[in-house]
Amino acid sequence: MTSRFSHLLFLLVGLAAFLGSAVAQAQAPAKGKAKPRVTTVYLVRHAEKDTAASTLSDPPLSAVGEVRAQVLSQLLARRHPAALFTTDTKRTRATLAPLAAATRLEPQVYNPKETTALALRIRKEYLGKTVVVVGHSNTLLPLIESLGGTPPVDSIADNEYDYLFTVRITEGALPKVSVQGYGPERRTEAVAKPSRVR
Repeated sequence: MTSRFSHLLFLLVGLAAFLGSAVAQAQAPAKGKAKPRVTTVYLVRHAEKDTAASTLSDPPLSAVGEVRAQVLSQLLARRHPAALFTTDTKRTRATLAPLAAATRLEPQVYNPKETTALALRIRKEYLGKTVVVVGHSNTLLPLIESLGGTPPVDSIADNEYDYLFTVRITEGALPKVSVQGYGPERRTEAVAKPSRVR
C-alpha cells in the first residue's frame, strides 16, 4: 500500500510541476518573437519655386529652392529610403532630384489628388521600410491623414517650404507624426489652407 501511495504521490508531484511550467511559459513573452515592423514616411512640400517664372503653369525651382533640395538630400540619403514619390511637376521633381541621384532610386510619379491610393500602396508595398514623398502645400496634410496620422499643423502657408513631416507607422499601433524644419531660414506666417495645388 505504501509503495502504491508513494508512486501516486510521485505522479501527482510530477503533474503539478509540469502544469506549473506550462503556465509560466504561457505567461512569459515568447523569446525570439518578431518585433512589429515600422514603416517610416518622410513628407515635404516642393522647395521654393522661381517667382520670376510665376506666369508659367509649371515653374522650376529658384536658387534658394535648389539649395533646399540639396539639404533635403543630405538629411534623407542616410535614412536609406526604399522608394521616392513625386507629383508630375518640375518643382517637385527638382526637389527630389538630388536625393534620387544620391540613392540611385528612380522617383515614382503619383497623383496628388489620390492620397488614399498612395497611402495604401505605401502600407502594402513598403511595410517596414522608409519612403520619401514630395508634394504640395495643400496635398501633404491630407496624405498624412490618409496614412492614419493627425497633421501637426493646420495649414501650410504659401511661403512655408521648410516643413519636414515624419509619419511612423508601427504594426498594431496608431501612426505617430512629427515635424521639423530644414534648409534655409524658416518663415511661419499662418494662412488658411489653399484650395488648389501650388
